Amino acid sequence: MANDVVTLAHGAGGKMSHELMEKVLLPEFGNPLLNELHDGAQLGMSGHIALTTDSYVVQPLFFAGGNIGKLAVCGTVNDLSMTGAVPRYITCGMIIEEGFPIKDLRTIAHTMREMADLAGISIVTGDTKVVEKGKADGIFINTAGVGDIIPGTHISPQSVKPGMQVVLSGYIGDHAAAIMAGRHGLDLPDYIHTDCAPLASLTQAMLKAAPDIAVLRDPTRGGVAAVLNEIAEASQCGVLIEEDAIPIHPEVQGVCDILGFDPLYLANEGKCIAFVPPEQTEDLLTAMHKNPYGREARVIGETTAEAPGQVGLRTGIGGIRIVDMPLGNLVPRIC
Repeated sequence: MANDVVTLAHGAGGKMSHELMEKVLLPEFGNPLLNELHDGAQLGMSGHIALTTDSYVVQPLFFAGGNIGKLAVCGTVNDLSMTGAVPRYITCGMIIEEGFPIKDLRTIAHTMREMADLAGISIVTGDTKVVEKGKADGIFINTAGVGDIIPGTHISPQSVKPGMQVVLSGYIGDHAAAIMAGRHGLDLPDYIHTDCAPLASLTQAMLKAAPDIAVLRDPTRGGVAAVLNEIAEASQCGVLIEEDAIPIHPEVQGVCDILGFDPLYLANEGKCIAFVPPEQTEDLLTAMHKNPYGREARVIGETTAEAPGQVGLRTGIGGIRIVDMPLGNLVPRIC
């Protein structure tokens, strides 16, 4: 391309807009549905579908283990997966700031294509807009995703009953720690990076092994604390989790100690929580441990008939403290 940065002309709908599409985005996203370059895509679906949409405004745009493009695809895939769906298609809308480096846009698009390939989905339609310098903080990405609901699946917080076990797929807080380290210049070991990953293969294996899973959730903004409180409130069950069972890397705990955060409230982008009948827990964990995104899965607590709508944490010394819903955004622009 003649320019090495995005200009307002790239968003004007003329020759330079087409050049941006044909030389930067189509080489990564191209597939038969998208290549028609129509105003939308005609999709073949089963008739019972899931639909989700989200927007991504993370800063910094590039962080340990990923970038905003990885976050956008994986976040949408995971939202569909938590509904009990097999993700099929995704859209991509980009709002790009004037002066944004073309090489960075190529990197983001390439990462999105890699994640889409890994998840087995296609990016089928989209849009780009360019705004004046200072109006978009680099790039914002909006996505929508559709998927086929797995037959016989009914995921709902209202299905949660007392006596169910709470299963977490792995270590928490890595994504938020990677973002915060990037912002504050903190050094972390190489193995502490964003946990951002497409969880469709994991959730499909989970639902096959434990078809009576009541609900699946990915603990993104607000972290594990927000998810557990939302489900406790919706189901009017109590949730009691064990402090010693919750996996947190010491380095992540160290970042939290420095900056004054609680790991239970930190965003994750590659983890899920399941509420499952106890008779299916062993089969569920066996299936999860065979998947690369569930190798560290474990039971972290259970639902109770006591304290409906509340979440409690049994500490290492045996006391119980209330885990409240977060009041606001503890870590701005985390996803």
